[in-house]
Parts: sequence; structure tokens; C-alpha cells
Amino acid sequence: MAHVLNNQGKSVLLVDNDKQGNLSKLFGVYQDDVESGSAKLLRGWYKSINDLRVVLPGYAGLDIIPANMSLLQATNDLTVAADADQVERFKPLLQAYPLEPEKTYDYVIIDNPPDLGLNVINALAVSDDVIVPTKVDAWALEGLDTIIDQVESMKQINNKLQFTGALVTMWQNDDANRAGLEWLHEKGYKLFNTVIWYGKAAAESTFFGKTITEYKPRSWTARDYKRFVAEYQELTGQGVR
Repeated sequence: MAHVLNNQGKSVLLVDNDKQGNLSKLFGVYQDDVESGSAKLLRGWYKSINDLRVVLPGYAGLDIIPANMSLLQATNDLTVAADADQVERFKPLLQAYPLEPEKTYDYVIIDNPPDLGLNVINALAVSDDVIVPTKVDAWALEGLDTIIDQVESMKQINNKLQFTGALVTMWQNDDANRAGLEWLHEKGYKLFNTVIWYGKAAAESTFFGKTITEYKPRSWTARDYKRFVAEYQELTGQGVR
């Protein structure tokens, strides 16, 4: 999503909010022996966003705040703290700007883990839209219900927050997937019309440190992500201008 937006000329700040750091690994900025930018953000250990982010070479206007396992300890420490601003640690992201001064990022995309620690709650406290990638299986659908409930409860803190939709990923055109998708529609889940087809190229791209849209831009998966971004922009009134 971030790469597609960046190719449109949009400035994007990625925030890796998952202790596993897969997003950081994809872009080649993962370090396991330092306090990560996302951990510092949660702890408040910085003077400006420049202390946290990495400007990605080769991507004009695409920056990242990386993560590693230090985010787990930062989350645990914040959980036992009695600070009044426990859910306000990500607010500086709203004023973050790229290398051009006085110009905020067009998009800040926070990649969250599938749990609901204080790092995720902080992310929800500053977000406008929640997009949940999901496979069509029982465990993933259970998690979807939990996230939707959490979004609703977080509206007490952030009334701009909305569940924009679930994005079905790793789609295969078989009986199980079709039945699962039909069930989601019958239950009234808010879904994007676009589904992301399963393709080997998506897994291959991680070994080359590239997004699927740059590794194999003509693959079905890459095309699906481009369609998804277009659908999201149309849905939110943020189409290409």
C-alpha cells in the first residue's frame, strides 16, 4: 500500500508497530541490537521524529520508523506505568513532516501486530482508518471480531476512528474460500471489494527486500494491491489529484 501511494507522488511515513519487525526487515532497516524507533516513540525517548525515522534510499518521500523486540519491553513498561498520557504517545506522528519543512506527510501508515497491547491502543488513538488484512479461515475471523470491538471502544478516545474495512488476502478461488467470503458478506462484515490473490511472488519478494509492486509489478497480487489502494482512496475521498 505504501509503495503504491509513494508511486503516486505521495509522501508516506511507515511506522512498524510490530515487535517482530517484518516491515523493517522488508526494507532492510532491521537492527536487533538497538532500541528501535518505535520503542523510543512509545517511551518518549526522542527530541524530534528525525531521531526515530529512517529515510529509505531509493524511495523519495517514503520513510520508516523501524521496530524490533525492544518494542515488547517498551510496551510492557508502559503497561505497568501510571502515566496520564499512556494512550497519547503517538500524537507527534500527526505533526510529523518529511524532508520538506512545514509539510506533513500525506499518509502515516502504522503496521500493527494481531494483538491489543498499549502500542496498538496508542496507534488507534491517533488513526482515522483501520484496515484489517484477513485470510478466510476461522481463527482469522475470530480475530476480526475482536479488532472491530476494540475499534468501537476506542471511539471514546478518538471519535475520528473508523473501521474502514477488512481486506481479504491470500485468496484462492476454491470452495473453502468462496464459502468463507459468502459467509462474511451474509454476516454483514464491512469488506473491500478487492481481494488479494495468493501468489508465490509475494513470498519471493521478501527474500529480495522488495515490495510485491516493485518485485513483480505485473503479477496478479501486485495488480490487486493497486486496485485496493484505488478503492480505498475512492472510499475515503482521497483519490489521485
